[in-house]
Amino acid sequence: MSIELLLLLIAGVFVIAVLYSSVGHAGASGYIAVMSLLSLAPAMIKPTALSLNILVASIATWQFFRAGHFSWTLFWPFAVLAVPFAFIGGHINLPTHLFKVILGVVLLYSAIRFLIESQHTLQIKEPPRAYALASGAGIGFLSGLTGTGGGIFLTPLLLFMGWADAKRAAAVSALFVLVNSISGLAGNFSSTKSLPAFILPLLIAAALGGSIGSYFGSRRIQSAAIKKLLACVLLIAGLKLIFT
Repeated sequence: MSIELLLLLIAGVFVIAVLYSSVGHAGASGYIAVMSLLSLAPAMIKPTALSLNILVASIATWQFFRAGHFSWTLFWPFAVLAVPFAFIGGHINLPTHLFKVILGVVLLYSAIRFLIESQHTLQIKEPPRAYALASGAGIGFLSGLTGTGGGIFLTPLLLFMGWADAKRAAAVSALFVLVNSISGLAGNFSSTKSLPAFILPLLIAAALGGSIGSYFGSRRIQSAAIKKLLACVLLIAGLKLIFT
C-alpha cells in the first residue's frame, strides 16, 4: 500500500470515528465506505472494519455508560442471540460480486436511515421479548456477514418502535456493536487466519476520533447535522459498490 493511500485511509478513519461515535456507533459502515471509495479488496475491508469497530465501540460504550444512558434490561434481549449469529456471519466469506452488492445495499440503507428523521415523539415502552430475540439474531448475522456491528440497524429499530430515546438507543447500540464486532471478527479470523498488515495506524486514528466523538456526543452535541453528512458519504459509496 502506498503512503498516499495509507494517509487518506488514516484521515478517513479519524473523521468517521469522530462522527459515528458521537451518535453511539462505531463506524463500520463509514469505514467500509472509505475503503470502498479507495478500492481496497473486500478481503481487507471486512476484518479492518470489524477491528476498528471493536476499538471505537469500546470507547463509545464507556462514555455513554459514564453519562448514565445505558440500560442492561434493554440491551440483553437483543444481544444474547446476536453474538453467536455474528460469529456465524463473520465465518462466511461471500463471492466478491455478491459481497459488494450486499455491502452496497447496507450502505444505502444506512444513508436513508441518517437522512430520514422521525418527527414525532413516541411513548417509550418495553420491547416484546420474542421480537427482541429474533431481531437481535437477524441483526447479528447480518453484522458478521457484512463486517458491520449492527448499530445502523438496531438504533433506528429502537427509535422508530418507541423502545428507547435517542441517548439510550445510542448507549445500547454502542455495546451491541462491541459484542457483535468481537464475535464477527473471531468468526472471520477463524476462516482467514490473518489481519491486514496496515491496521495499526488506522487503530490509532480510530482511538483518537472515537474518544473525541463519543465524549461530545454523550454530553454536548446534537446528531441531526452529523447524520446528514454521513448520509452523503454512504450514498456515494453504496452506489459505487452496487454499480461498479
